[in-house]
Amino acid sequence: MAMDLADLRKEYSDRGLRREELDADPVNQFALWFRQATDAGVHEPNAMTLATVDAGGTPLQRTVLLKRFDRDGFVFFTNYGSRKAAQIAANPKVCLLFPWITLERQVIIQGVAEKISTAESLRYFLTRPRESQIGAWVSNQSDAIASRKVLMQKLDEIRSRFRDGEVPLPSFWGGYRVTPATIEFWQGGSARLHDRFLYTRRDAGWEISRLSP
Repeated sequence: MAMDLADLRKEYSDRGLRREELDADPVNQFALWFRQATDAGVHEPNAMTLATVDAGGTPLQRTVLLKRFDRDGFVFFTNYGSRKAAQIAANPKVCLLFPWITLERQVIIQGVAEKISTAESLRYFLTRPRESQIGAWVSNQSDAIASRKVLMQKLDEIRSRFRDGEVPLPSFWGGYRVTPATIEFWQGGSARLHDRFLYTRRDAGWEISRLSP
């Protein structure tokens, strides 16, 4: 079945983005846009596409949730035995994309991912609902399984194991911090003349360039 989507289009507003509106620090600029996305009711504004490549250079994308950010980087959590973790081990260069479509905005972050400390992972793990803590123990993430029944049986097993106490942090679960090398802010514009500004990390700080749409 073929679908012709040539006429599926939306004209962007002329909201625009000007250089003088930008903060000199891209993390401050990201924080501003993130608050605006939250205030605008964007569904899960912390949802981001994480792109990795395997040892052979084949790319893969998936959506993960940003759980913390500051000047040191952008943090997400996962199973260290997952496919994404294996790809990060082979090549730690990754890309993050925040697609805030309703605001006609995107933020693209390129950088290097590395594991955070066990102490940092534990602090976050303790804030998770108990069922989410248990869920971290249940799945051998990215492994093939025969059916969902296998998961449900493992869930019952883990619930029983930790029935009378706290759920400990799994040794195979934790966070990654993506230290940005570049951060691009994209604002949709009329006539497809979008505004794009790229922050590039330099020894003396951040360099800001306007990119052609």
